[in-house]
Amino acid sequence: MSIDTATGLEAPAELSSERVKDIFSSIARKYERFNAISSFGAYKLWLAGMMRQAPIAEHHDVLDIAGGTGDVTFTVARTKHPAHIQCTDLVPEMLDVARMHIDEGDGAGVPIDFQVVDAQNIPYADGSYNVITMAYGIRNMPDRPRALAEMFRVLRPGGSLVCLEFSTPPNRAWRALYHFYLRHLIPFWGGLITGDNESFVYLAKSIRAFPDQEGLADLMHEAGFTDVTWKNYTGGIAAVHVARKPA
Repeated sequence: MSIDTATGLEAPAELSSERVKDIFSSIARKYERFNAISSFGAYKLWLAGMMRQAPIAEHHDVLDIAGGTGDVTFTVARTKHPAHIQCTDLVPEMLDVARMHIDEGDGAGVPIDFQVVDAQNIPYADGSYNVITMAYGIRNMPDRPRALAEMFRVLRPGGSLVCLEFSTPPNRAWRALYHFYLRHLIPFWGGLITGDNESFVYLAKSIRAFPDQEGLADLMHEAGFTDVTWKNYTGGIAAVHVARKPA
């Protein structure tokens, strides 16, 4: 079933997919600045936590889903030095920014390729990758079960999916503060930095409508993954899920 990612209600997939393309194509060149300012730098700590949990070895072939401007791809390259990274995203303009970072030397000598890919229809053969990474991606996909099934398919037996996503703070007071931040400050910072307030109203809604930690783990289990675990960061604002494909 496809949903409207802003509400979680059933809707045609095209509604959310086209909205995501429009939003991220327009803010691509200012997206990294927004991440840094709106998270008060915490997104770097979340990426570091993601890498500590990512079972990536130097001989691995890594697929980065919803790779955007390359934050995860380049962090993997610097910290894990795998044999190859395939960085993919739905929005060409985001990958254009990532390619600029390659020219600046951010690839750390790791072979990296880029391709526009819809994660709900991954154009790679079964069992192509040892590890899949994904940050802030599954939340924007209208058919999440299909996307996770596709990731499961292209992983090799015993491979892992490592997913960083905004989540639900378990503490009630912290959760109330977080929802205030999403409702008011995310659109404020987004409008100030990019001049596009409405896009960030959507992004905040999509975070509020997204399943909590257990809900995302359930979706992963339903796709066939086992040993699904997660670790909370910054009071549960973000969580890193690690799921394994049975060997």
